[in-house]
Amino acid sequence: MYKTLLVGFDDSQPSKAALAEAANWVKRHGGNVILVHAVYFDAEEFGIAPTQMEKRLQHGEKVCLETKEMVAREFGIEAKSILCEGEPPEVLVSMAREKKADLIVLGTYGRRGINRLLMGSVTSHVIVNSPVDVLVVKKACTEGSGAYRSILVPFDGSEFSKKALDKACSLSKTDGSEVTVLYVIPRYEEMLGFFRTNSIQKSMNQEAQKIAGAAIDAASAKGVSVKTEIREGHSAEKIIEMAAGLKKELIVMGSYGWRGVNKAIMGSTTERVLIGAPCPVLAVR
Repeated sequence: MYKTLLVGFDDSQPSKAALAEAANWVKRHGGNVILVHAVYFDAEEFGIAPTQMEKRLQHGEKVCLETKEMVAREFGIEAKSILCEGEPPEVLVSMAREKKADLIVLGTYGRRGINRLLMGSVTSHVIVNSPVDVLVVKKACTEGSGAYRSILVPFDGSEFSKKALDKACSLSKTDGSEVTVLYVIPRYEEMLGFFRTNSIQKSMNQEAQKIAGAAIDAASAKGVSVKTEIREGHSAEKIIEMAAGLKKELIVMGSYGWRGVNKAIMGSTTERVLIGAPCPVLAVR
């Protein structure tokens, strides 16, 4: 599983939550934690206050040092840090490649913050461009455990969802997690502008059962038993609803949304789930 975890860290509470999650994972499973603190300073700002850049770098160095000491003290593991200049999302993606990371871990600012900031933000840029999986942590730093006893996998039979199921199965074998696969029957009358007949409804139900069965077979081939749920409606809404209702501790899904609709995350199922999810979301490459 994940051995080198790269944490986007800016000393905010959300980034501290991401760090706690990553540190607990390494404490439980082994591996390495690398803090990445990016200092951005645009040309216009530099022209107005050129000395601020050096001050920010000094502050970043202090933050990294104090945080590494805290990780050693509270989690009993050693963390490394990277301090550099640049746009945070670009730095994170670049460092993930350079350090051959297995996972990038990010915090969010909750429903209000991520709803305002997701498009064009660190989170969206990293998820779309990351060479590795991205874990978006949506909980307080005191709740980070690094283990997931209950996982929800949205599954539609696409290659993206198959990769997500594979990852969930690996996590299940690591932590003994219960995995629930969710297939959402889309509302085609809204998408295509027609009312479904009984025969169309029957056909859609049969397709749903077929896809759910394929998920069971795929998981079984990896030695994992999964539960399946079939719902009808809007994908993101049902994913969020099921995660909350079943008290899931992690949602695992493909990076590019339902049936790979769009490589741009804005407007996709993935983005909507990130906004409303009651638990961390693992976006699988």
